[in-house]
Amino acid sequence: MLNLAVVFLVIAIIAAILGATGVMGMAMDMAWILFVVGIVLAIIFWLIGRRPPPV
Repeated sequence: MLNLAVVFLVIAIIAAILGATGVMGMAMDMAWILFVVGIVLAIIFWLIGRRPPPV
């Protein structure tokens, strides 16, 4: 997820340099959404991994 967020961030930066504000806005939104989802999933998996194994 975080890899895709970085890819969309790079696309947004390139679009901003080229002046394509519509593409830049969509790419930034996708980057933000993927970043938040990636962080939430990382926290969830970290918490699940810290549980003791069931007996």
